[in-house]
Amino acid sequence: MGQLTYNMDLSRRRSLSVVQALVQANGIAAARLTGHGVGPLAPVAPNADEAGRARNRRTELVPQ
Repeated sequence: MGQLTYNMDLSRRRSLSVVQALVQANGIAAARLTGHGVGPLAPVAPNADEAGRARNRRTELVPQ
């Protein structure tokens, strides 16, 4: 369970970093963006090798 907790926190921190970068580099209002991390709960590729793990380290923008 510790690894899941760590990965979820890492995912959350990455999402907040992306939000911060979008705000700073592109002038997007911070109130328009919300960062959420899903960690290992929504993979797009198997984590069996580095190529799959690399594909799973991603950012998705979802319109609300």
